[in-house]
This record gives sequence, structure tokens and C-alpha cells, in this order.
Amino acid sequence: MTVVIETDVLVVGAGPSGASAGVLLASYGVSCIVVNKYSACSPTPRAHITNQRAVEVFRDMGLESEMVAVATPQRLMGEHVFARSLAGREFGRLRTWYTDPHFKAEHDLASPCSICDIPQDILEPILVNAAASRGTTVRFNTEFVSLRQDVDGVTSVLRDRLTGGEFEIRSKYVIGADGANSAVVKQLELPLEGKMGLRGSINVVFKADLSRFVEHRPGDMYWFFQPGVGVNGVGVGVLRMVRTWWRWVGVWGFDINGPKPDLSHEFGRKIAHQLIGDDSVPVEIESMSTWTTNDVYAKDNMLGRVFCVGDAVHRHPPMNGLGSNTSIQDSFNLCWKLAMVLRGEAAPSLLETYRDERVPVGKQIVRRANDSMGLLPPVFGALGVSTVPDAAGFEAALAVLDEDSPRGVSRRSELRGAMDGLLRGYSTLGVELQQHYQSAAVVSDGAPLPEWSRDAEFYYNATSRPGYHLPHVWLTKDQKRVSTLDLCGKGRFTLLTGHSGAKAWNAAAHQAREKLGISLEVRVIGYGCAYDDCYGDYARLREVNDDGALLVRPDLMVGWRSHTAGTDSVAALINALSQILGRT
Repeated sequence: MTVVIETDVLVVGAGPSGASAGVLLASYGVSCIVVNKYSACSPTPRAHITNQRAVEVFRDMGLESEMVAVATPQRLMGEHVFARSLAGREFGRLRTWYTDPHFKAEHDLASPCSICDIPQDILEPILVNAAASRGTTVRFNTEFVSLRQDVDGVTSVLRDRLTGGEFEIRSKYVIGADGANSAVVKQLELPLEGKMGLRGSINVVFKADLSRFVEHRPGDMYWFFQPGVGVNGVGVGVLRMVRTWWRWVGVWGFDINGPKPDLSHEFGRKIAHQLIGDDSVPVEIESMSTWTTNDVYAKDNMLGRVFCVGDAVHRHPPMNGLGSNTSIQDSFNLCWKLAMVLRGEAAPSLLETYRDERVPVGKQIVRRANDSMGLLPPVFGALGVSTVPDAAGFEAALAVLDEDSPRGVSRRSELRGAMDGLLRGYSTLGVELQQHYQSAAVVSDGAPLPEWSRDAEFYYNATSRPGYHLPHVWLTKDQKRVSTLDLCGKGRFTLLTGHSGAKAWNAAAHQAREKLGISLEVRVIGYGCAYDDCYGDYARLREVNDDGALLVRPDLMVGWRSHTAGTDSVAALINALSQILGRT
């Protein structure tokens, strides 16, 4: 076997994280090959919730408009119905995904982008096509076999699944984006914490016109309490909208300790009709598959020149819709660092900060998603159906809700409270938007960590402290609105300052560019400046003086800030950049 292909970065896997890496690396001018052992992109919808941070990454890629054009918008996602079946009795509803008026305001203030629903089988081809059109080589039917590292790079053995032949790719770095059964993670023997296969579910992908059941209560998920769904004869069945309102996924529980579930189309139609509650609706089954919920995160996500992203290093239930979003952001964090190291602009030590910054995020979102799964049992208890011996017992328990009695009053009140508690399974803006990095690629200004007055997982609290995401506010340029986020990113560092700091920080940035040989843009924000703080929001949120500055990394995170300009501005900026780049 001889080395037949060379590249800077090999990406194993073409799911959301791997395909995103292919787009980003190509956009940064890095030679990249993405391989996928399957013959095509995901054939099923699988992941679908696309939160604001992920859409911000697409915005940075220049793909936001294309993504939004195929997405189900937020206004059609939020009405989550809890009922016996789609045609049956409702127990109540929740306004999810920030469609409640209170949370909608929080959502709209936090980002220029909106949460939306993009099924994975629609998302992946857009990313793969963008990666290929920008110069990344994408190869399907190509399976990762093994790798070996040395001081100069990585040699990976791949297998062509069409011919069975094996060949090698020599790269400087490898990204393992090969999902929850990652062969790369197994080879590296990365330490994993938690358990796999906690609960089992069947996905039934089908076509059916359900418009008359849902157009008046539009949501992307409908929840049904029925006997015979899960273990012990009771559980939750789900109808998930894929395309409004004709393509769906029915989710049905099965006992992972029992016999292998029936995956026939006949059984799939039975599941679909039981969830719909109307056997007369024509149903066309597309596919059947099983999946399990997991509670696993990697305590380390890299070894040497190999980095793992996405489900390979954080595996959890779909609650909160954090999976593909976190995976995409893993690649957003890693790829600009790889590009700068490959160009010689940063020391290899910069890559170590991928571990420091993203391992805590993976741990947090795995905990959050599993904690959200724990919000469902109280609803069972409030319905009185936690354990029932048979269908008759199930009906008898539900009948208590209709009683004109103290027991009925208590049961109804308990049910509403339990359902309200489910909101944390959807609306956790702080978890989605307020990830905090502590690493050598963040230069502290000495300010203490904030003590938020509001729940830091439930709410987003904008701050310009180093290690946090740059706050979004609307500015105007030539009378047209532009977000602060649009001034930054695109693989380069950006320095934001006010009217009074323009001269000092432009001079400092010039010297920093000369000394470090990097791309560094200066954006001046304020009255009469190129970017007008027309609403005064930037002045209220920047947390530095008008002559101060925010240094924003390529991934839109604040890397350093100076509260004011001074005689040491040049040295301070160069020192901050040098520390972030590992060039101290």
C-alpha cells in the first residue's frame, strides 16, 4: 500500500459537523478531503431543530438565506400539543421554541438569526454541496479503517466500499466527525463518561396530509400519551413534522431488553394511525429505523493531530434540540484555529484550546438534554398513568381529570404544573447562546465572572466579557441595518471600537498586522461613523468606554477587551493577539 493522496486536513464523516468543517476549511483556503462511508447524505430527517447559534454559523458561511429558504420558520414550530392522539382529546399545550411572547422578545434581541426547523436530510446536501463548490474534495462510499500519527502528520487507511480496495491519505490533521459510533474515537481510545442505550425508540418516516389536524395549531412536535408505547405498557408517542404538513416522523417506544422490534411497513402504518387517531387517513411509509437515547460525553476530544467533533464526543437525547447545533459549533471553533496554524500565523498550541473550550460544552449539553428527559415522568404522574396494568386502567386513571371533586381539581392543577415544567426541555436560551470559554485563547481583563440575576441556563445575558459570544445589536450602514456579528468572523480577527478610539486602535491594528502577519479588521461604531449605533444599543452593551475596544475572534467570541485607549494600546493589542495565537 502506498500513499496516493495528500491533503492538509482529512475529515471523517459528512454529517452536520463534518460537512460544516468542509465548508469552513475551504472558505479559509485550506486543502481538505471529506470522506463518508455511506453512499449519500442522510436519507432520513433525524436532527431538525436549528438554533440561533447554528444559523449564525451559516450566516458567517454565506449560507443563511439558502438554509432559511428550505426551513420551517419559527412561527410554525411552537404550538406543542399534548393529547391522546392527533385527532383525540387534548390535555394542554405549550408555546415552545421561544414562540411565547415573553420568550420571543428574548429570542429576537439575542441574535440577528431565528431558530428554525431544517431536517438533516435537507441540511446535509446544502453543506456538502457548499463544501465541494468551494474546493473541498468530498468522497462517498469511503470508510475509515485506521490511522497512525507521527511528528509531521497523520497517515489514514481508507477503504473504497465499492471496490473493497484500501488506500492511504496523508494529512497534517484529521477531524473525526463520524457520529455516535465513531471509529476514530475508538481508535484514539478517548475517555468517555456515561452510558449508551438507555431507552429505545422506533422512527416511522411517512407521508400523510394531516393539514386538517394541525394548521390551526402549528407545531413541529405533537405528544401523545397512550397505552402500549413504552416499557410497562405506558409512554409517550410523538408525531414530528418534517415538511408542513405532509411529511412526518412517528416516534414509538420499544423495550430495549425485549425482542427485536417489528420494522415492517405494516407495523409502521399501525403506529402512524394510532398516533393520528384516525385509521381512514392514507399513510405512505418511507422508512423504519430504531435509535436509543444516550448519556455520554468525551472527557477529552483530541489526541495529537486528531480532533473529534459532533456526536462522536457528545451523545444525548434529542430534548432541547442541541445535537447538530453543538456539532456545527464544534467545527466553527476548531476550523479557524487549524487554518491559522497551517498558515503559520499561530503556534500549534492554539489547537489545544479546542479541548479546553469544547469539552465543557459537550458535558453541559449532554447533562441538559438528559435532565430534560427527566421532566416527562412528572406528567405521567399528574395524569395518573405512571404504572397501569392495562388499557382499562389507563382510561380509569385519565377519567379522574374530569371529576368534579377535590381529587379532580388537584389532578388538573398538577398536570398543568408538570406541563409547564416541560418548557425547560425547549426554552433554554442560556445553554444555546451563552457558552463560556476559558482557555489560553481568551485573555481576561481581570473582571470577575458575572453573577447573573436570572437563571443562566434559561435566559441569555449579553456581555462583552472575554470568553463570551459577541453581543448582537442592530447598527446601520448607509441607512441599512447590519448586525454587530456581520462586522466580524469570516476567518479573521476584528477590533471593534467607538468614535473616540478610531485613531488609536487603527494605528494599533496596523502595527499588529505588520508584526504578526495576520488579517485584522477595525470597525468603528458610533454617531457619524461607518457603522452608526442608531438605536444606542451598542453603547449600552459594549461594557467598555467609547475609546475602548473589543477583540473578536473568527468564531465571534470576544478574545480580549480594553476599556480605554492609551499609550500602551499597541503593546496591549499585540500581546493579547500573541497570547491567543500561542506566539508569546
